Amino acid sequence: MNTIPTTFRDILPSYTAVGGNERRASTGLSAVILNRGGRYPRTTLFEEFEKAGFDYIISMEGSSIRYDLEPLSAAFPFVRFILLKEAVTPGEEINLAAAELSSPLFFVLWNDLKILRSGGAERMADRLLSAAAGNLSDNRNVYKRLCTVPLIQDGRSETIPTLIAPALLPEGNHRLSVRQAGARRAFNPKSIIKTIPFIPRKEGLPSLYPFDGMGIYDRERFIRLGGFDPSIKKFYWQLMDFGFRSSLWGEEIAVTQLIKLSYDGTIPEEDVTAGEDSLRFFLKNLAPVFHGDYAHIPLRRFPLYFRRRGDLFAAWEEFSAARNWVKTNRYRFISDARTIAERWVNLDVINNLPDDKDISSSSGSSSRDCSATKDGSSFRDET
Repeated sequence: MNTIPTTFRDILPSYTAVGGNERRASTGLSAVILNRGGRYPRTTLFEEFEKAGFDYIISMEGSSIRYDLEPLSAAFPFVRFILLKEAVTPGEEINLAAAELSSPLFFVLWNDLKILRSGGAERMADRLLSAAAGNLSDNRNVYKRLCTVPLIQDGRSETIPTLIAPALLPEGNHRLSVRQAGARRAFNPKSIIKTIPFIPRKEGLPSLYPFDGMGIYDRERFIRLGGFDPSIKKFYWQLMDFGFRSSLWGEEIAVTQLIKLSYDGTIPEEDVTAGEDSLRFFLKNLAPVFHGDYAHIPLRRFPLYFRRRGDLFAAWEEFSAARNWVKTNRYRFISDARTIAERWVNLDVINNLPDDKDISSSSGSSSRDCSATKDGSSFRDET
């Protein structure tokens, strides 16, 4: 855990690519399919994506042997199958897909999802690329951001709470009203960071991270950010690290109601268990302090980290590595964790709710329980 990648190319796993030499379209948007397993008809999936008009399709095959690649590659020459030498995390698969593609945009999906509403790849790309080109004539349909997150439904056609917001809560209190959450504008010794999922109700609302990793990513921004950290093994903590780093470095992740997906299978549960992954998240995202135009990790953070880590030698080695990583990237920070949660409570996503509404009930009727925040993301700031 003592090494933090400094460049995007340093973190790519070994793989073999099969097929995908033919471009299907020229929209600027390709698709990346992550494989969750299960018996989903691959031919039907590729046919649907072909109709959508993506330039290329990257299919992440994992490390297991697949015997249908040859006929699939012949039938769908625009699909590139990525055979990994060993099992890796979903974040590493997304990193690899971004390096393999040349399209300016790529849409990450899972094999147990279907597209309900999008307007096709060309329409999706037009909305995003027009913003990058500076064409802002229709502000409702253009975006210029790191990742655009779609709406997602469950198998009962109910919209699930995929908008993730960080919040500052007092220790032991997991249910705050909007007014109470908004009033907590700075860390104090008893504050902890939580994440609260709820249903997006407006176009362009910010989200801390893309739910389940799904969304349309700007490839250049993604690579410049460094992608997902491969040394973090739980996908939830990869997403937390990716999302916080995005905010700390001035990137935007937001939702759109113009694209809607639906799960065919069970909605995946996020493993929020604390451990080494959460410690790494703390060092990279919560420990840095922003001053003027740069960030650094002050030595006074070490006692807190040591108490959580438990091993003096390992704690100091990891803490020092994190300090060096922050020093290398110090001018990329535009804020620190003290201002991240406040950024969310000041937005319309909170302000449009009635004052007497509890955040936990803001998602309405949903298949997911939003009454509890994610306990794994809690860290005290005792400075």
